[in-house]
Amino acid sequence: MASDSESSSRARLMRVWAKRSEMINDRLPFIAPIILFILAAAFTAAAQQPKKVPRIGYLCPTRPSSLLARTEAFRQGLNELGYIEGKNIALEYRWAEGKIARLPDLAAELVRLKVDVIVTCGPVATRSAKEATATIPIVMAFDSDPVGNGFVASLARPGGNITGLSTLAPELTGKQLEFLKEIVPKLSRVAVLGTSTWPGNAQLVKETELAAGAFGVKLQYLDILDPKDIETAFRAATKARADALLVLVSGVLADHRTQIANLALKSRLPVTYYRREYVEDGGLMSYSVSYTDLDRRAATYVDKILKGAKPADLPVEQPTRFELVINLKAAKQIGLTIPQSVLYRADKVIK
Repeated sequence: MASDSESSSRARLMRVWAKRSEMINDRLPFIAPIILFILAAAFTAAAQQPKKVPRIGYLCPTRPSSLLARTEAFRQGLNELGYIEGKNIALEYRWAEGKIARLPDLAAELVRLKVDVIVTCGPVATRSAKEATATIPIVMAFDSDPVGNGFVASLARPGGNITGLSTLAPELTGKQLEFLKEIVPKLSRVAVLGTSTWPGNAQLVKETELAAGAFGVKLQYLDILDPKDIETAFRAATKARADALLVLVSGVLADHRTQIANLALKSRLPVTYYRREYVEDGGLMSYSVSYTDLDRRAATYVDKILKGAKPADLPVEQPTRFELVINLKAAKQIGLTIPQSVLYRADKVIK
């Protein structure tokens, strides 16, 4: 049994708690709005914290003017996915201006900037990015042989920090020779311009040789290591009585495509190219993958990576779209008539 003093103490405690509860209840209508205001202010402050704007590096061996349509296609691809340059995404362009030796420094600069993704235009840029970082995701806007170049373990499972798009299409040079054969029926000798130091060049030469054998055409390979070699190559092709000329993938050649188109007109040589930009700058004909389509699709890789996907798990895509572009003005200047059967298959005809 509790003593009278214990019972009295308990009674006093109960009266104190009752009074405090009554005071809290009386003040609650005034305290609640204050609490709600504090919570709302905290929530608003958190919501107003600026979100981190992803920064994308764009590394190219050429000068900007060489890839205007393709960089625009990349931006369009980003726009379609909700990314607007200067608003919710930042693009850091780095151009080697045709000076390949600059690429390692440019890649290292992007790494120092701590970009979220590096997009590369071509194998030499990809190699420089690969050597600069093993952690920042790298998206190849295009590469002729990503497995052979050592960038990915396989097309299905890249396995590292590199993924993207491949231009791997063994039948490409065969189709280029096929179109040359159609517009020059007596085609028997073709001069081939390439750059032996360019990644993938050896494979392209091999594929061209196989296709030439099937068409009964002899090849004359002319190596372009420096811009000054271009005029020398045209003189050699003319001296060897080449019936036409085929231009392989090369950054050196891409940066001097207007010069090549002019020399082709001067030499009255039909030339087929691997990019439509050559034709838009005065060249005769190109049959190639759609590089603008590849750049647009490169944006989807950037989007997936920014949303948490790992390059190691994103399969490398192969080309699905090819295009034939013909310049009738150039054909007229060299006295060549393009058969209607070829024109009907052209995706674009420049008049």
